[in-house]
Amino acid sequence: MTFEPQELGQSRADLAETLRTHRKRAGWNQTRLAQRCNMSQTKISNIESGKITPTLVDVELILRALEAPPELIAEVTALARMANTEWQDNWSLLRRGLDKRQNNLAGFEKSSTGFRYFLPTMITGLLATPEYVRESIADVPEEQRRKTVAKKLERQEILYDKSKRFTFILTEQAVRWPLVPPGALSVQIEHLAALTRLSNVRIGVIPIGPGVIPGPLNVFTVYDNRVATVETQTGIMVFRDSRDVTAYIEEFSRYEEHALFGEAAREKLGEWSMIFTRQRE
Repeated sequence: MTFEPQELGQSRADLAETLRTHRKRAGWNQTRLAQRCNMSQTKISNIESGKITPTLVDVELILRALEAPPELIAEVTALARMANTEWQDNWSLLRRGLDKRQNNLAGFEKSSTGFRYFLPTMITGLLATPEYVRESIADVPEEQRRKTVAKKLERQEILYDKSKRFTFILTEQAVRWPLVPPGALSVQIEHLAALTRLSNVRIGVIPIGPGVIPGPLNVFTVYDNRVATVETQTGIMVFRDSRDVTAYIEEFSRYEEHALFGEAAREKLGEWSMIFTRQRE
């Protein structure tokens, strides 16, 4: 089944109404359904009111308990996948203000404790120097740019929260991409090396060379085991279904096996920093 981007993330109410309707047609109350699904009555109520979005597993449990026919299960499962996926296009983000996007990210960061970032193209704001942050949004109108830079730098404080665990994997291209002049890029790379010494932050780098596995073209982030965000040229996809999130966790693990961490990463970062130091001279 295919669906339009504007439909993604807009189906929670439709899904809630569909599940509620089929329960009533079966002549069941919420308590009976909850018992058959090994869920609480409160969870069933919250699903049917749209307060929470059920996972695909939840939906399948409910429909099988109601003895729904296979074609109905397939139809409602597709609706559930849509409800668990959100599309944020760049034009809407710009209209609302990129600083608002920073607030959304801060919300993800506040509610999560484990983070995985795969960065194939450039350095993320959490790891960036002020100059690098400014250049990364150089095409944004000045007033919005100032607000966004401030928010990005403010979010970096989360790295020093010892209750959180971060793993960043960057390709050589991401580290060495000449977004800023050589001197500034050398400083940026040295900053990455310094952050590797934080006890709750792991920064891995994947050098270009023999044996490098093919990589995805998109940046992606996984928050705990519950949300994955994927950045494309025109916007951001947000996945909440466990199967989608698990697929990105497994993808991340494959790159983790090829990355250099700790002293090996610092040594490689030092080599790259020296290249740009020499260019400055």
